[in-house]
Amino acid sequence: MTAQFNSQPSTPYSQLLKEYWGYDNFRGIQEDIINSIGEGKDTLGLMPTGGGKSITFQVPALAKEGLCIVITPLISLMKDQVQNLKKRGIKALAIYSGMSRQEIIVTLENCIFGNYKFLYISPERLDTEIFRTKLRKMNVSMITVDESHCISQWGYDFRPAYLKIAEIRDLLPGVPVLALTATATPEVVKDIQARLCFRQENVFRMSFERKNLAYIVRKTENKTGELLHILRRMPGSAIIYVRNRRRTKEITELLINEEITADFYHAGLDDATKDIRQHRWQTGESRVMVATNAFGMGIDKPDVRIVIHLDLPDSPEAYFQEAGRAGRDGNKAYAVILYAKSDKVTLHKRIPDTFPEKDYIKQVYEHLQYYYQMAMGDGLGCVREFNLEDFCRKFKYFPVPADSALKILTQAGYLEYTDEQDNASRLYFTVRRDELYKLRELGEDMDKLIQIVLRSYTGVFTDYTFINENSLAVRSGLTRQRVYDLLIRLSKMRVIDYIPHKKTPYIIYTRERVDRQHLQISRSIYEERKERYEARIQAMVDYVTTETVCRSRMLLRYFGEKNEHNCGICDVCLSHRAETPELSSQQIKEEIKELLRKQPLTPADIASQIEADKEIISQCIRELLEDEDLKAENGIISLKA
Repeated sequence: MTAQFNSQPSTPYSQLLKEYWGYDNFRGIQEDIINSIGEGKDTLGLMPTGGGKSITFQVPALAKEGLCIVITPLISLMKDQVQNLKKRGIKALAIYSGMSRQEIIVTLENCIFGNYKFLYISPERLDTEIFRTKLRKMNVSMITVDESHCISQWGYDFRPAYLKIAEIRDLLPGVPVLALTATATPEVVKDIQARLCFRQENVFRMSFERKNLAYIVRKTENKTGELLHILRRMPGSAIIYVRNRRRTKEITELLINEEITADFYHAGLDDATKDIRQHRWQTGESRVMVATNAFGMGIDKPDVRIVIHLDLPDSPEAYFQEAGRAGRDGNKAYAVILYAKSDKVTLHKRIPDTFPEKDYIKQVYEHLQYYYQMAMGDGLGCVREFNLEDFCRKFKYFPVPADSALKILTQAGYLEYTDEQDNASRLYFTVRRDELYKLRELGEDMDKLIQIVLRSYTGVFTDYTFINENSLAVRSGLTRQRVYDLLIRLSKMRVIDYIPHKKTPYIIYTRERVDRQHLQISRSIYEERKERYEARIQAMVDYVTTETVCRSRMLLRYFGEKNEHNCGICDVCLSHRAETPELSSQQIKEEIKELLRKQPLTPADIASQIEADKEIISQCIRELLEDEDLKAENGIISLKA
């Protein structure tokens, strides 16, 4: 099914689209998906990046009574979409890491009593007792699962937390599910529907072809020189993807030294820094964003003219999503990979890093017990802060394979290794309330801050309470830095115990510690996933090394889409065109006449049978008609008798 614009707005869905978004028509398969989920059918929508996925659940949810739960792993997308919905006068909320328990309870209560239309939530939150308790009281109209390929072990980005969605469905019998993804192979499409317990298979596919996007592989041993050459030649907003955090900073410094405005972005930055840099780039204040794959999902900037990969992604799925962030406005854009011979070796090296030997994984598990001094049989339900760098230093591991080992142990069900979680600041008063009032000479600012804390939060004398320094700054009229400095001072005076906001990964034991020899890592968790990973890497190598097949066709074929025509704008197509000598106008005219001697044809039929620029062919047809060598009737061209 290919993208096209539908006609007259007539349905209630069309009216909602016009009222809230200002659009007259749906695009592509949007309306088909909306009608399907609106009729209560479990639905899977395959739409490439920029295809307008959010409209497919936001419009039908507005048409239904009740709340739409949107499950997504992308905090940036949650915040962005909640903000956009609020601007349109639509009530929406989100729950994500970093919120205090009280904030979560208030949000869930609002979903029950506040007539809200959307709740965005990460898959990890689905398994909490508080969420499941409150969920039973909510009037849920539909469930939307974004990035739904994450539920499939056949997919490139499997996340165990997604498997909990099927359990949520049990709590909400009869509530339909809309699954959405921009990248899925045919086997992943089947697996998504099975794991989400679809009542029957129901898939809508939008063509993944991007006619305005030119895929280019540039072979070079001087990547930075080539990068600068491209950016100087081509104006407009750009994203540069690199493999690790260190490289984001290095490349940004290089660009700034060359007077190209740039910022860098990766998962290790705090939220405030990410927001500032994203805003600078989106407004055009900064031309280039140099980033790891943490950047891009859910970010709506339609006028990106070029996406450049300095390092090879490890799957066509990841590449297709990242490249697809260029040219979402429909204008000509470029997706460029800079490829050196050493990249192939580097890419294959990721296999043992991502799937270290089973004995190595078991050793990491054992050393984790020593790290936490965990006795045999203990552990179930224990939550521990985890510092990968410290762990690797103590037990002499390299971070990348150790990180992979912990992720495989997560897949195998022995523990849950979370990514960096935002932990809100906490404080608790170590003095009694009556002692607090006896304190003298704390100063005007300190007194004011203490009063604001006591008025804003309860239970601060009995336990740690989550606080928000920004909120305290606004209420007190002090700067955020001043609030922080005062809290540190109070902590040093032993009036409070203050734990500032930080990002911390966690290890959560999902079962008791077992002996190393009893550790089971099944074939489906290890060997089968490793084989699929190797196949994805090989597909990526084939993509960059092939010089005879249209790049767009290669990508489309990988996703199960049969495309019989070349794109005409990738580097392979352009090189073939350069090898074919251009026909003169006179030669083209003779070929047109030769074709028409056999039978009358439409202009499109003529153009499809002559190897030449379509505009030149059209011009030749016009000239032949003007010279009265040809005649045209009802769109059919024939030779004049």
